[in-house]
Amino acid sequence: MIQVGRWNKLTVVKAVDFGLYLDGGEAGEILLPKRFVPRNVAAGATLDVFLYHDSENRLIATTEQPLVSLGEIALLRVVSVTHQGAFMDWGLMKDLFVPLSQQTTKMKIGGSYLVAVYQDERTGRLAGTERINQFLTKEPTQLKELEAVKLLIWRNTDIGYFCIINNQYTGVLHYDDAFQEYESGDVLEGYIKNIREGGKIDVAPGKPGYARVEAASDTVLRLLTAHDGYLPFNDKSKPEEIYEFFGMSKKTFKMTIGGLYKSGQIEFTQTGIRKKEA
Repeated sequence: MIQVGRWNKLTVVKAVDFGLYLDGGEAGEILLPKRFVPRNVAAGATLDVFLYHDSENRLIATTEQPLVSLGEIALLRVVSVTHQGAFMDWGLMKDLFVPLSQQTTKMKIGGSYLVAVYQDERTGRLAGTERINQFLTKEPTQLKELEAVKLLIWRNTDIGYFCIINNQYTGVLHYDDAFQEYESGDVLEGYIKNIREGGKIDVAPGKPGYARVEAASDTVLRLLTAHDGYLPFNDKSKPEEIYEFFGMSKKTFKMTIGGLYKSGQIEFTQTGIRKKEA
């Protein structure tokens, strides 16, 4: 079975002047236009292609990489607007249509909006919607504390950033755990910090526990080596200065240099830290 809106492995049936026809099974032969055909491909070869419908509702294949696939959520930019809805750039030749009925804000040309990709039950075409709650699961039964996850920033709240976790769950990145400012649509690596009663999830950026500190240790040692073994930073440095230079929060920085000091790899001076010679 082919999957519209996803990558499929399809076999080349024949070559024509305007592209290749691929075996779509019950869907019949599917055209891969010439502009997307890799070099030196013959009948019988297998290709990875993304499937969607063209402007005439014909199933078509492409080797272009879309910005988002079926069931996924991403920040996309509006390229045109009509009375029926808006068209968004999602990285393919044909823009993604967002019907007026699926908009929660009045989309404008040039604006960027968080949308999910769904398949219209009547037409079979892919479309976008701002009504993304319907794609999210309320019970985080598949998640564990300290598990590494992909975070998508949704919106700001009074306590932190409301996030989408692995395109499936929602959680909160508290301002105290965020060592930089984020905007809607930002994607970052993080982990599950806590799963509270009622299925509410707290998340944090970076890596959990010792793995996070270990990666930060490598960063500090590399920067020390690059600056002749000395850096003018310590536990009294400002959080924003630490993040700008090291790319980590002050809390992580303090844990990291504490570990490096205990292991004998650095020493503290009155104005910073110095790498010890081996």
